[in-house]
Parts: sequence; C-alpha cells; structure tokens
Amino acid sequence: MESNLSSKRLSGVSVLLIEDDLTLLNGMIKQLTAEGAEVSAAADGRAGLARFMSHRPDIVVTDIVMPEREGLETIMAIKSDRPDVPILAISGGGRSGATPFLDLARHLGADDVLAKPFRGAQLAERIATLASPVTGAMPATAA
Repeated sequence: MESNLSSKRLSGVSVLLIEDDLTLLNGMIKQLTAEGAEVSAAADGRAGLARFMSHRPDIVVTDIVMPEREGLETIMAIKSDRPDVPILAISGGGRSGATPFLDLARHLGADDVLAKPFRGAQLAERIATLASPVTGAMPATAA
C-alpha cells in the first residue's frame, strides 16, 4: 500500500478499520496514517462494533467475511446506531467472489464498496470521497 501524494488529504479524519487479515489490516493502517487519518482498528466484527461505540469514528471500513461477527451484521448495527456514518465495505468474497457480498453490503447500508485486492491509493481515494461531506472538504483528485 503506497502513497504518492505529498499532502495529507485525510488529515483530521478518524477511520475505523475492521479486517481479519492482519497483513492487509497493517497495510491499510500504514497507508491511511501516511495520508493523515487518525486510525483505529479491530480484527473482527465484534471487536469492531465495540471500538465503533467507544471511539465514534468519522468513517468505517469493514471486511464482510470475518469470524465472530461478520461484516453485514456489523454494517446493520452501525447504521442502526448512527445512520449518518459513511461505511466502505471491502471483500474478496472467497470462492464465490466479492460481487454478491458487496452488492448485499450496499443494500444493507454501505455507502461504497471496494473489491479485494485493491491498491492503497484506491482505498485512500474512496475514504477521501466519503469524508468530504463529513469534513466539508472537497476530495483530492489524483494527478
């Protein structure tokens, strides 16, 4: 996950990452921190929902297929508590592919979706777009 921007386009944006693949999670943390985001993380949906309730992030990024509490349940719980918080659902989907999971995530309240694998710049751009209504800033455009 690389950053090719000199500015910190996510400065002041708090992001909660919920992902059970620790290698991917660490890469996302590194990318978003480099972009200026305040990042908190959880390795499954149950821990993610607890972190959401205690940290009140601006944006949530959640995987769909996870142990303990899967992402679809997590999305519904977050939207029930705070319907205004933007959610980016991510998934590789396992054997069936990501599309069915991501379509269902959008139907259940995810504001945007991103199929794995993705590049760090793609993740940061999606979050910047979701953050613009929250922070009042215009999303940065890639050069």
